[in-house]
Amino acid sequence: MTVTAAPESRTAPGPARTALPRRLLMCRPEHFEVSYRINPWMDPAKPVDTALALTQWELLKETYESLGHTVDVIEPVPGLPDMVYAANGATVFDGKVLGARFRHRERTAEGPAYLDWFSRNGFEEILWPEHINEGAGDFLRVGGTVLAGSGFRTDPRAHAEAQEFFGLPVVGLTLTDPDYYHLDTALAVLSPTEVMYHPEAFTPGSREVLRRMFPRAVTATAADAAVFGLNAFSDGLNVLLPEAATGLIARLRERGFNPLGMDLTELLKGGGSVKCCTLELHGACLRGPSW
Repeated sequence: MTVTAAPESRTAPGPARTALPRRLLMCRPEHFEVSYRINPWMDPAKPVDTALALTQWELLKETYESLGHTVDVIEPVPGLPDMVYAANGATVFDGKVLGARFRHRERTAEGPAYLDWFSRNGFEEILWPEHINEGAGDFLRVGGTVLAGSGFRTDPRAHAEAQEFFGLPVVGLTLTDPDYYHLDTALAVLSPTEVMYHPEAFTPGSREVLRRMFPRAVTATAADAAVFGLNAFSDGLNVLLPEAATGLIARLRERGFNPLGMDLTELLKGGGSVKCCTLELHGACLRGPSW
């Protein structure tokens, strides 16, 4: 297994970028399988290679650590095959933890499992939500603002709940394509002021909001979005994303980022990739500044 770097761009280099160390939470896919269907990517009739999923996940973890990030690992729970998608387990901003309340019964036990980890690991400000939200899959922080998705999973009422808990302005965005059922499948945060996204995944009003907020955003083609190229993680310089998203990789390099292509094709069978497997613990014992 290798990490694929993008080919050199012939365009002028982008602005200077700086990687900031992050603290991340991940969950090994020891019990990963596709035994039910709650999104269009899942097909129980297609075989899943759990050993390969573990190998791909381990490379992702090792890549984070090689870049200077701290990775905590939560113990996987038997019977919760989607627990590997740690981004959905909670939302953490400024060290405060908003728990996840899942829409589908198959995943409901994941919320308490993740909150138990936080309570045992020194996090003191923890809120069990009243409304359905699926964690950092639908809450993405860009500088001092939170972009919040709805349309398939997270209840729009959870946006106000998050704003009251975190004390950060929340901007709601509505998803329309079931292939991109969480915000982090259709939009990725690159820096405190930059994002990349797939316009066709959003309603016209939400597209206009994004256009006004981020006039220089990187927009993804349908082909790059379809390989989950937007399910990416950025530390301000390095951007980890599916290696098949070749168009995005080229454009990121043009913008001065260092894109690193990852192979998580086995985990894509459950509807997740790089970002889905990664919960950033914003503001939690970082070794440097956070966005």
